[in-house]
Amino acid sequence: MDDDPRRHGLRTGFDRAAEDYQRTRPVCPPELFDDLIDLAGLKVGDRVIEIGCGTGQATVPLAERGMAVTAVELGAELAATARQRLVGFPAAEVVTSSFEDWQPQGAPVDAVVAVNSLHWIDPQLRYSKPYELLRSGGAMVVAGCQRAQPADAEPFWADVQEDYEAVDYEGGPPPPPEQIGSRHFPSAAGSLFEEVASLRYPFHLRYSAEGYLANLATQSGTHALGETRSAEFLARVGRRLESLGWPQLTATFVGLLTVGRRK
Repeated sequence: MDDDPRRHGLRTGFDRAAEDYQRTRPVCPPELFDDLIDLAGLKVGDRVIEIGCGTGQATVPLAERGMAVTAVELGAELAATARQRLVGFPAAEVVTSSFEDWQPQGAPVDAVVAVNSLHWIDPQLRYSKPYELLRSGGAMVVAGCQRAQPADAEPFWADVQEDYEAVDYEGGPPPPPEQIGSRHFPSAAGSLFEEVASLRYPFHLRYSAEGYLANLATQSGTHALGETRSAEFLARVGRRLESLGWPQLTATFVGLLTVGRRK
């Protein structure tokens, strides 16, 4: 079994601010979920397992489209928020557990969905456990949102890189959206799933300055800085936003959808 303490530590950090996570995390566009249903061959009432649902950013759109979702979420606060949001969907449930430890009950399911979450799962189980959960011909769906920075982005997005560099924030600035290609299943998953589609969905979100700062505080890269450096980083960005009069910001993302079928 894989044992990466850094990955295990960072993936628990999202539970510290479930309200901000719910309020500010990007949600993939509706057309991605429409295509997901179509490409996975799902129909109303089909059973779906969701890996790492957070506060339900993907669970709610799946439930709205008639899926019977069992969402598995490690964070107790995140799971509680997701349950509140799913009160109107009796066919949806949220289980508080790591996906690795969770033991399902019942027959194989029609789809396993991971949205912005699969990279947190033990590499030895990322594809093998979904394979075991799925019926023959069932769908493995991997989706997510990646930040992008177009050439005509507001000056703030280029200027704020000084604050990232000042605290040695891991990674570089987001690439232009046209440089973000579709994602594919790794070769290691090729014996388990046949990839049937890989699509991309550029989109924009408007943030208040306060909302963006709250979103930044929920990100794993910020958590990875540690308490002192993350506080310094958020203070730097806050001062920059204050100097600009707390502006509205347009953030660019590329939604990514990859669908495979169980062999």
